[in-house]
Amino acid sequence: MEIASLIFTPKVPQLNKMRVSAIFPSGFYSPDAIPMRVSCSSTVQGSDQLFASKSQSSRLIGKGCKLVGCGSAVPKLQISNDDLSKIVDTNDEWIAVRTGIRNRRVLTGKDRMTGLAVEAAQKALEMAEVNPDDVDLVLLCTSTPDDLFGSAPQIQAALGCKKNPLAFDITAACSGFVLGLVSASCYIRGGGFKNVLVIGADALSRYVDWTDRGTCILFGDAAGAVLVQACDSDEDGLFGFDLHTDGEGNRHLNASVKENETDGGLFSTNGSVVEFPPKGSSYSLVQMNGREVFRFACQVVPQSIEIALENAGMTRSNIDWLLLHQANQRILDAVATRLEIPEDRVISNLANYGNTSAASIPLALDESVRSGKIKSGQTIATAGFGAGLTWGSAIIRWN
Repeated sequence: MEIASLIFTPKVPQLNKMRVSAIFPSGFYSPDAIPMRVSCSSTVQGSDQLFASKSQSSRLIGKGCKLVGCGSAVPKLQISNDDLSKIVDTNDEWIAVRTGIRNRRVLTGKDRMTGLAVEAAQKALEMAEVNPDDVDLVLLCTSTPDDLFGSAPQIQAALGCKKNPLAFDITAACSGFVLGLVSASCYIRGGGFKNVLVIGADALSRYVDWTDRGTCILFGDAAGAVLVQACDSDEDGLFGFDLHTDGEGNRHLNASVKENETDGGLFSTNGSVVEFPPKGSSYSLVQMNGREVFRFACQVVPQSIEIALENAGMTRSNIDWLLLHQANQRILDAVATRLEIPEDRVISNLANYGNTSAASIPLALDESVRSGKIKSGQTIATAGFGAGLTWGSAIIRWN
């Protein structure tokens, strides 16, 4: 599989023929001693403008971001492997051996994904001691919004953010939370934002074929959130990252749009017949080639973490905890073995919740922080991977 990096490396203009001597973790570049901010523009600043904005650029370059609060929420209904054996041909041993999963939580009745997301976000704000009015941005990482146009605005409203901060969804399936973390750091380092809520929440139980034992045994619903806050560079908590997409792999894991057979009609115009009005559509249930997804994850995740470590100027010995997307215990074990990370430094709560997509990393993080397993100042290598196909990793510090 061809691996195409998404890390953006802009062309750096020459300035008095001086070479680029530093690439800051924030993504800013500095030719020798002259700070310079790379902006999204079709033109390049002249030297007079560059020097005029030197003080502002210096402040942006020196800006860091840290994780200061976390929270999570899960539905009340728990579905065990024995429960599933009553509706599909499976049993507890078959599921546990192949996946490591024994239970999962599922939304029921009038419960909604946004409700879980709001609860997780409130807990993160409480831990961080940040008022909702001080939030500058809400990023909801989800592939299962309660509204086709996005659910982040509803979460912003439910939290009581009276200053109307920007809120929008990020759709990248199981990689979503890692993309959300990197996006938060970009808004803080490049946009001057102070407090960014990153929420991972999914309700895949509503898109699972509960008669297909290859997929229904895997997924559960949950939400997790972190508050990412601006800080001085010496407190920075995002050291390096690596992000990728391979659209060719979409055929291995997807939930595509499908047309409803009974809707739509024929309309004649200019002597020709066209299908209008168009047929109504909906999303199909989750389709997955488990063997290929397993192979993909075991191959690309260790490579991505190695790249993120290199970008951070770190080595495996600097890692206190390995926190991967909780998809399958065999994937967690394979990646840890490849990176030579001991089992007791690998975080796993997969047995209790199954694969909760974008929620899995912040959910596991929150449980580990609140239980005292992850301590302040420790370094975490985290990685998400899934539909798209997308994958990415980040080296972070819990503050």
